Amino acid sequence: MTSSGGTPPNPRERLGRRLPLIVSVVGFVIVAALAGFVLSSSSDDGDGGQAGGPDVTDPARFDLPALEGTGRVRLADFEGKPLVVNFFASWCEPCKKELPEFTAAARQLAGKVAFVGVNSKEITAPAGVALARSMGLADAGMTLARDVGQGASALHDRYEVRNAMPITAFYDGDGNLKYVAPGQLTKDKLSARLQEFFGVSL
Repeated sequence: MTSSGGTPPNPRERLGRRLPLIVSVVGFVIVAALAGFVLSSSSDDGDGGQAGGPDVTDPARFDLPALEGTGRVRLADFEGKPLVVNFFASWCEPCKKELPEFTAAARQLAGKVAFVGVNSKEITAPAGVALARSMGLADAGMTLARDVGQGASALHDRYEVRNAMPITAFYDGDGNLKYVAPGQLTKDKLSARLQEFFGVSL
């Protein structure tokens, strides 16, 4: 039986009429979900990290990009081992003078003390990479990272030694910051700090 309004549309016709609406609704849901994901993942971490990245510049739990490649350098990765973190830059003459002492120490104390080099306050990234390579930092066993944020010095500045370069931070095996040494460290000064905090010397 048909109504006075004519023959009703068959199921396929009804689906065809509704399909654009269904597609629009599904598309809206997908776009909204993607927007929420992007917003949540791009929020700042509250520690000076760059938006959209997991960078953490809190000295008590730093997490930085590797100097080369896509890896990460995290304080947590060195749990159980004393750690020395040295900040350097290609334009810094005192940095260049002390880096050979750090490479020698990293070789001598391999397995006892970990060493991290952070390229900080660098004008151009390739310059920091070139210096690290010329000094053989990675070959000596040092883990290399790059600083982040405005001026590429966010972690450096969180140690509250903004005008000092280089600086060196000493952590115990539990990740506790023991001391921050401003300025160039000679072999004798570095050895004295290693003995004081970790019971080892050069």
